[in-house]
Amino acid sequence: MTNILVVGGAGYIGSHTCLDLAGRGFTPVVYDNLSNGHAEFVKWGPLERGDIRDRERLAAVLETYRPAAIVHFAALIEVGESVRAPAAFFDNNVAGTLSLLLAAQEAGIDRLVFSSTCATYGMPESVPMKESHPQDPINPYGRSKLIVEQMLADLGRYQGLRSAVLRYFNAAGADPAGRIGEWHSPETHAIPLAIEAALGQRAGFSIFGTDYDTRDGTCVRDFIHVADLADAHGRAVEYLLEGGESVALNLGTGTGTTVQELLATVRDVSGRPFTIQREGRRAGDAPVLVADNAKAAATLGWTPRHGLESIVRTAWDWHSRGNLAAAE
Repeated sequence: MTNILVVGGAGYIGSHTCLDLAGRGFTPVVYDNLSNGHAEFVKWGPLERGDIRDRERLAAVLETYRPAAIVHFAALIEVGESVRAPAAFFDNNVAGTLSLLLAAQEAGIDRLVFSSTCATYGMPESVPMKESHPQDPINPYGRSKLIVEQMLADLGRYQGLRSAVLRYFNAAGADPAGRIGEWHSPETHAIPLAIEAALGQRAGFSIFGTDYDTRDGTCVRDFIHVADLADAHGRAVEYLLEGGESVALNLGTGTGTTVQELLATVRDVSGRPFTIQREGRRAGDAPVLVADNAKAAATLGWTPRHGLESIVRTAWDWHSRGNLAAAE
C-alpha cells in the first residue's frame, strides 16, 4: 500500500482525513506532536511523534516510510490566540512549514496537500467568495496561512513542487459512524459550544452581534461537514498523484447559515432548550462568509454530501456520548 504522510493527523480534520485515505487504499502515516491532537484518533496507520520544526526527526520518518505525498494539517488555528501571541503562530505555522518543505525536498517528495483557510481572504468584498477574491487577512492566523500559500507558489514556480491548497470555511460535525469527532481543549467552535450548552456543560451560548444586515441580524457562516472535508483531501491526494497541477480550492457548501438558524437546529436535534445570551459584535467578525465551491467540483469532482442537520446530528451523537469513550 502507498504511504501518505499526514502531518497533524491526530487532530480533528487530520484524523478524519486518515480515515478517508485508508478507505482509498492508502496507509496514512501520522506525524504529530500531540499538542492538540489525540493518540486515540490514530486508528488507520502508524503514529510517529514529532514536531514539524524538528528537521532531523522529519528526515528519519520520511526515510522510513517514503511517502508518495504529504498532507499538512500541523498548525495553530485559534484566531484569538494568534492576536495574543502572533510570534508563536509564525514560528509553528510558517517556520514549521518551511522545515517540513525542506525535509520533503531532501527526501524527493514533490506533492503536498495544504490545509489552508478562508481567513486568508480577510473581510469579504463579494459573496460567495471565489478563489480569485483578494487575499488580505485581518489576523496573524490568516496571515500565517497566506505566507505558506505564497511559499508553496514559489516552490512550485521555481522548483517543481505541486500542491493543492484547500481553503476551508467552517469545519463541523463528526464521523457518522461515531469513531472520531471534534475534540478541542479549550473548545472555541460554535457547534460544540452550543451542544455543550444543550448538555448543561456550560451556562449557555453567546451570540456576538444581532444587528448585522442579514436575514435575522446574526452572522452567516458556511458550515461544512468534516467528512466532506476529508473526502476533498483524499481526492486532492489522488489528483496530485495522477499528475494534477498546483491548485487552490475553496471547501464549503456554498450555503450560508445564520447563528440563529444554527442554534435552532441544535435545539431540534438535541431536543433540549438552552440559554442564549445576546452580546455586542466582536471586532473582526464578517457579516457573511460563504464559499463558491465550483472550482473544487470541477477540479476534484467533489460535492458536499452533508447538510446542516447531518452536521449537527453527527456532532450531537459524538459529544453526547462523551469524546474519549467514543474514541476508545
